[in-house]
Amino acid sequence: MSAINSLDTLGRWLADTPVAVFIQESEWAFQALETVHVIAVAIVVGTISIVDLRLLGFASTDRPVTDVMKDCLKWTWAAFGMAVASGGLMFVSNASKYLGATPFRMKVLFLLLAAINMLVFELITARDIASWNDDRESPRPGRIAAAFSLLLWVGIVAFGRWIGFVINPR
Repeated sequence: MSAINSLDTLGRWLADTPVAVFIQESEWAFQALETVHVIAVAIVVGTISIVDLRLLGFASTDRPVTDVMKDCLKWTWAAFGMAVASGGLMFVSNASKYLGATPFRMKVLFLLLAAINMLVFELITARDIASWNDDRESPRPGRIAAAFSLLLWVGIVAFGRWIGFVINPR
């Protein structure tokens, strides 16, 4: 069985689960999930942007990087959880179509790249954050990670919006 057939089989199975059927048949469920998803993504992108702009030296330069991260990232993670939950429920409602849609696959790819970028930042760049925490400008690797993060999140939002043009939820 090819990978495409396996994904299609998985997609059809997911779309037949009771939760997916409820979302498909409900007058309001998909729209409610979409509303929660958009709000959550806006919070994620907004809070990540605050941190990235600090790392780039464009905002909050009078505050240590770790303070900005501490204040913002708790909101980022809470909103990210809401985005994953609502997005996952929208996905299962029409999994085969999502899996076959290029914008969906690109959004997932960009999410994976954003995760890798964050891991590299946390495991390598931020190891010596104490030595540059109070500096107005972060070291080059921090600025690169922040710029890459901003670009990836713009892509995630753009591809996410594009999904709505190629997939009809009903």
